[in-house]
Amino acid sequence: ARTIVHDPPVLIFDEPTTGLDILATAQISRFIQDSRARRRCVILSTHIMREAERLCDRLVILHRGRVRAEGTLAELREQTGKDDLEDVFLKVIGISPS
Repeated sequence: ARTIVHDPPVLIFDEPTTGLDILATAQISRFIQDSRARRRCVILSTHIMREAERLCDRLVILHRGRVRAEGTLAELREQTGKDDLEDVFLKVIGISPS
């Protein structure tokens, strides 16, 4: 809480909803969306693809410490021919989605 009280221009979240219940997760998501609406740069690291789809303008797919793909969700879908972000991720890292 002390890090955001001064309304910084950049916010970095590392797995912000891990282990939280549905209500707390919704509150964190609203805070991130509100921060974006206030023109704050929000960097979000998550393994929850639904969260990434809902909250991110641009995505970077990292695998084994390397950037494998980056772009908007639409660009990544177009590049891979996959609609679901989990399938996009698997295709980008070289695993055939089922």
